[in-house]
Amino acid sequence: MIRVELVGVRVEQATNQPIVLLREPNSAGRHLPIFIGQPEATSIVYALQGIETPRPMTHDLVTNTWREMGIRLHQVNVTDLKDGTFYAELELVQHGEVYRDSSRPSDAIALSVRAHVPILVHPSVMDEAGIIPEQDMPEGNEPPEKSEPAPLSQEGVERLSVFEDFLGKLDLDKLDDKDKPEDEEPPDKPKKPKKK
Repeated sequence: MIRVELVGVRVEQATNQPIVLLREPNSAGRHLPIFIGQPEATSIVYALQGIETPRPMTHDLVTNTWREMGIRLHQVNVTDLKDGTFYAELELVQHGEVYRDSSRPSDAIALSVRAHVPILVHPSVMDEAGIIPEQDMPEGNEPPEKSEPAPLSQEGVERLSVFEDFLGKLDLDKLDDKDKPEDEEPPDKPKKPKKK
């Protein structure tokens, strides 16, 4: 198995589809791009940036439940690639016993970021789907030059500014309770009696 680094989450411009990018940390510098869903992309980014939500996201809930049950995530493995679909496996340890559970790579990576555990890729997967980005390909034995990110298109700038405005106004710590439905209130907060 090849241990890889999580580069982060990118968006493929043509389809606006999130991609998680894994990198082989050696001179070859192969990258493994895996298309993922928007919820999983958000979950990975939140974990990478240390953003805490008022209520646990799915991957936080799983991690918290494992902790309560004495289960530890040891590592995640991207094991196979069949018909364009990646397969992964969670390696879990409980009371000294090792268990392996099948997983989507996006979920496995979201959990690995929270548990701070290694991500490994089977060599056959890296050989089949690994790429060397053009800007990283050295000519001869010269080290690759560092390049600036490509400039955003006008449409990209507009989309980003709308998102930045939204995030700037978002205050996760001070949600307005009057805008929440009753079933969204924390379980420890008593519900107000309804007026008849």
